[in-house]
Amino acid sequence: MSVQPPNGIDEAERDEAAGPPAAGPGAAPDGVLVDHPSRSDAFVRGLSESIGGPLGRHAAGQDRLAPRPGRFWTAARIVLALICLSLAAHWVQKSPCMDGGWHSNIQYTKFCYTDVLALYYAEGLNEGKVPYRDHPVEYPVVTGYFMGVLGLPVHALGADRPELNQAMWFYNANALVLCALAVATVATILALRRRRPWDAAMFALAPALVLTATVNWDMLPIAFAAFGLFAWVRQRPLLAGLLLGIGAAAKMWPLFLLGPILVLGLRSARIRATMIAIFTTLATIVALNLPVYYFAYDGWRRFFDLNSERAIDWGTLWYIGRYLDGKWFAGVAGDQGPFQWLSANIPTLNMLSYALFGLACVGIGALAMLAPRRPRLAALAFLVVAAFLIFSKVWSQQFTLWLLPLIVLARPRWGAFLVWQAAEVGYFLAFYGQLLGASTGTQVIPEGVFVLAATFRLAAVVALVVFVIRDILRPELDVVRGTYLDDPDGGVFDGAPDAAWVHRIRRRLLGRPDSQPEDDSVADVRPLDAEPVDR
Repeated sequence: MSVQPPNGIDEAERDEAAGPPAAGPGAAPDGVLVDHPSRSDAFVRGLSESIGGPLGRHAAGQDRLAPRPGRFWTAARIVLALICLSLAAHWVQKSPCMDGGWHSNIQYTKFCYTDVLALYYAEGLNEGKVPYRDHPVEYPVVTGYFMGVLGLPVHALGADRPELNQAMWFYNANALVLCALAVATVATILALRRRRPWDAAMFALAPALVLTATVNWDMLPIAFAAFGLFAWVRQRPLLAGLLLGIGAAAKMWPLFLLGPILVLGLRSARIRATMIAIFTTLATIVALNLPVYYFAYDGWRRFFDLNSERAIDWGTLWYIGRYLDGKWFAGVAGDQGPFQWLSANIPTLNMLSYALFGLACVGIGALAMLAPRRPRLAALAFLVVAAFLIFSKVWSQQFTLWLLPLIVLARPRWGAFLVWQAAEVGYFLAFYGQLLGASTGTQVIPEGVFVLAATFRLAAVVALVVFVIRDILRPELDVVRGTYLDDPDGGVFDGAPDAAWVHRIRRRLLGRPDSQPEDDSVADVRPLDAEPVDR
């Protein structure tokens, strides 16, 4: 049985105090501190055979947390260089649209459309309008603040300079900040996974990031959610709540992280830190919304009105169902399938979508309480956000970015991850075919091809959900737990024993004792270089 260090010691202190982990069956003689995917990931291990096989056990300095003296290219620096290259590729990919002169549908034929440019005009920023006060904004307030902070100075600068391309300046200013936040997110993942630095390469090299990094302002909530998680890991619940609240006031999804924090807090009886984080998050959201609510109520309501009135969006579960209904029903009154009927009854669709998401959250909560070992925070967070996207009536192309950091932390397995990314790229291409067809009035790709691409994307996300649930039910398959003693993202949950009432409920409901003793929440861990168990 591995011994958990006292609760409250952070990972760096733990490494220094404990030294390398004791060698176990199949472990390297000197212990292994840093994971290498060519050893631990079956997919990467297979690919590595074409270039000589996995990294050897005696590769000098490769297994230590501290780099060799004089060695510059550490794993962390390589990953940071990769994210910079990916973002540079993204900037080049969007460059045909930067001047704002979208003629001949170039924004679709070159796959370079971005809301950042389009909304500079649509939200009145090019006229100096203050978001919410002078023009209603369709996004939560922190995104509106961000648009105004960058957009109004650009307008003021270009007001007396007709030669200045305001749209290009606005886009590049946004791209610079959003890309900096993406780099900071990768740096945060590296800090959260000091023993698994190559996991962050999944985010850095993700094709979805290259294609959609600045399509909208989604890197704002992603970065603040990552910062909030890091603060939580450092056992600073007040700061964590503040950062999560800022993220949730930019896009709502970081708010969903509070559910996993709550259920894990209940299971581990770490109530005080849990409540501090939750109430601070909610208070931050209220504080950021209050000025706009009070001084520009109509502009503030636009986000909520739009989401309640919005019809079924392209690529969602409901869109796929409506297409399939069209194969058997005419779609007119008296001859409609269930999805066609929902498409014409938006209030009912809203309630059904929220109800399915709510049921999914109840199921995730039950899973968190009844799992043989307390699930990791990142795994539960991924399940909640994935459930929201699966049942939502809107799934914009950039929403895939929401899942990126969570799947990297929840299940850093390259095989399934790359299949999902391939599905996202396929959907991205089909989506632009749909956009071009809608703009020109001429069908570019068959509707069935687009629905097939959307179905593959949906199926890939569902497959990731299944894999994460399997790892929760069979924690010996969790590769992160093969590296760390418990939950590196858990903060106060890391190493904490379950509350006594959890054991009693499990014994009554499941009819068998826990696999986890009440006085020790840490089970034996699989050595880093043990044979991979799955793809």
